[in-house]
Amino acid sequence: MYDIVLAFITAFSLTFLAIPSIISVARKKHLFDEPGERRSHTVSTPSLGGIGIFAGTIFSIILWTPFSYFADLQYILCSFIIIFLIGAKDDIDPISPSKKFAGQIFAAAIIVLRAKIRISSFHGIFGIETLPYWVSVLLTIFIIVLIINAFNLIDGINGLSGSIGILIAFTFGYWFYKNDYIGNAMVAFALTGSVVAFLKYNFSPAQIFMGDTGSLLLGLVCSILAIQFIELNNGPVNPDWLFFQSAPAAAVGVLILPLFDTLSVFTRRIINGRSPFYPDRTHTHHQLLDLGLSHMTASYVLFTVNAFFILLVYFMDFLGNIKLLMLVLTLALALSTLLFFMSRNAVRARNVTKT
Repeated sequence: MYDIVLAFITAFSLTFLAIPSIISVARKKHLFDEPGERRSHTVSTPSLGGIGIFAGTIFSIILWTPFSYFADLQYILCSFIIIFLIGAKDDIDPISPSKKFAGQIFAAAIIVLRAKIRISSFHGIFGIETLPYWVSVLLTIFIIVLIINAFNLIDGINGLSGSIGILIAFTFGYWFYKNDYIGNAMVAFALTGSVVAFLKYNFSPAQIFMGDTGSLLLGLVCSILAIQFIELNNGPVNPDWLFFQSAPAAAVGVLILPLFDTLSVFTRRIINGRSPFYPDRTHTHHQLLDLGLSHMTASYVLFTVNAFFILLVYFMDFLGNIKLLMLVLTLALALSTLLFFMSRNAVRARNVTKT
């Protein structure tokens, strides 16, 4: 327990002290995220906050995590560094999507092939239990890349990606702590400490954004935690465990906001005949802004909704994977559809008023 608290405090302190220096350097070197048509901000703002998050997280993990608890930690740290380099390069000098994807796949492959973190079973979903090795490898790499980009896509308003990352990392970290998986818990709480410190400077009016450096790292860490959560609930049941019989469905519930937002945005773009990667303002947070909510209010609303789904999958775990997954996705679809029509009507009403 003490190591976990120390990991949180160390990560928080280092990031909290580093961010002001990062802001100062970014302003001197004119490293800003400029306002634009698709941007939700109106003032040039530094976008290198992820450097502080990375520094606090990785320093705390190395300092406090005993390698005896986490034998493959070195490979996880290698993947962190790759994601950091991709994100920092893109924040300073944007790179092509294909190069970003290649780097993400490389980092995911290290996690799967070297750290041996992969989804080995479908837990009986569709009647499938153990997966063939290469199916497991390819599926896990796909899931890691999907979650990484899901966090990148929701990072559009102040406080959102950070607060959701804290909620998800804390949830998984608490489960690992309760079940004595100290290595995983320390990674989760080190990230939580860093992002809590970052949010001090990201709440409106934001002094800095996390940028791709931060959002990609958040996605990578949360994907690792989610996969470990699913896998560790697939083994022999310890009577002292906080066991989930519907772990895959529960993981989807914990990650519902980034996952469902990405799914719904991609679906709408494809229906409209555009590339799923075509940038627009159709994300959930954009729709809340269209309703007239401020950045922080929209972030609080989405944080609360994601927390509700976490409580839902906890209390409804007895339903089993298929029923619980259907419940989560149906409810998410209903809320998303309601918000879509409300925001569209609000935009139309404003346009009529202007004319």
